[in-house]
Amino acid sequence: MIAADVELAWAEKLAGADFAAPTGPRFLTALEDRLGLHAGAFDVSLLAARLPRDPSVRLTPLDASEHPRALRAHRYRTDVRLWTSEHGLLVIGRGLGGRWEVAFEVEPGARGRGHGRRLAMAARHLVPEDRPLWAQCAPGNAASLRVLLAAGYQPVGSEVLLMPATAGW
Repeated sequence: MIAADVELAWAEKLAGADFAAPTGPRFLTALEDRLGLHAGAFDVSLLAARLPRDPSVRLTPLDASEHPRALRAHRYRTDVRLWTSEHGLLVIGRGLGGRWEVAFEVEPGARGRGHGRRLAMAARHLVPEDRPLWAQCAPGNAASLRVLLAAGYQPVGSEVLLMPATAGW
């Protein structure tokens, strides 16, 4: 699916019979040129259901943070909510189409011990409105992809967001 202000005939002609074309360099460059936008990363999109009760990891809510992951979330999401844990940062906010999205980061010295999985799982308890929770991950980021799968997120597709050049990419 292409969610952009372009004519269907234009997209079909450019893509041809290749169903993977819309995420390829040639198509994305043409879309960038046509819309005056810049393509971001190609990500796997994953989805998980909200879980009941409180998370098992102890989290401290934050009003604000200068952490790069928090600053990035504020650039691309609304209704951003932040928490810290003993070993990392958890972020939930509204992204593309108003969907609830998660981001997390584990401190480098604490990686490889299950902290990422616990943060990704905790987010499923914290998403408001009994809504599903989306996560995006670069396909080559094997560690994060394994974390999300272990925390119950299921791959449902892929995406590339196009943003104005001023968005910080």
